[in-house]
Amino acid sequence: MNTPKEIAEAAVRALDAKNAHDLKLLRTTDVTVLADYFVICTASSTTQIKTLADAAEAALEDMGENKLHREGYRGGSWVLLDFGCVVIHLFMEEARQFYNLERIWADAEEIDVAPLLGAE
Repeated sequence: MNTPKEIAEAAVRALDAKNAHDLKLLRTTDVTVLADYFVICTASSTTQIKTLADAAEAALEDMGENKLHREGYRGGSWVLLDFGCVVIHLFMEEARQFYNLERIWADAEEIDVAPLLGAE
């Protein structure tokens, strides 16, 4: 059984391996019941968003985690992947600025992802 932290870290590593930009990991346990962690990143193209989504899904499913929901995959400017305890938000730059999740969830603890980057 994987912990929410292990799942979130695996998502960060998978996204980093596919060149996601501005990766953020927020521990949301104390501020919402929606999830324990939010993973947020930016993609440089709609093609990369799909690549990131596919990579994150594959990495977490390889760990035995089941995706509960996927939203926005066909739209192209953002994708949400819900794995229950971890929700992954993938954005094009303009959509990320518009939704500004870092501001909305400013009370969440930001986890340093630097140790996870380039680890794959």
